[in-house]
Amino acid sequence: MTTPSERLASLGLSLPAVATPAGAYVPAVRDGDLVWSAGQLPLVDGRLVEAGLVGAEVTAPRAAELARIAALLALAAVAAEAGGLDAIRRIVKVVGFVASAAGFTAQPGVVNGASELFVEVFGDAGRHARSAVGVAALPLGAPVEIEIIARV
Repeated sequence: MTTPSERLASLGLSLPAVATPAGAYVPAVRDGDLVWSAGQLPLVDGRLVEAGLVGAEVTAPRAAELARIAALLALAAVAAEAGGLDAIRRIVKVVGFVASAAGFTAQPGVVNGASELFVEVFGDAGRHARSAVGVAALPLGAPVEIEIIARV
């Protein structure tokens, strides 16, 4: 059996540095055996990868890729609080916010970008409860935001 760290590396991925909070909050909070991440945007090297509404300026497949980037940042935040990626035992819940153009209703497909990453890294322990919510706007004009709850 391989570890989550080994599976992440086999995907050609590594955990990024934890994103610096842009406000009065922390990247993740642990309470007992659960860790909650703050909402994470699709940032690379501290910069938003792409802005716009999904279904207008951003396609749904591209937004799913951006959700995957945000999910990696959520994992990084949780792993930092938990003592490493391999300390995470299960992804319990994922909440995905999708900045949606009028009439766009494929939010679940966008958030699949995050959900699929968790299953690839954790196997069955990556299967989770989930909400995929369409919103009018997100910070910095981001197309997606992902937050997770994990058991450690």
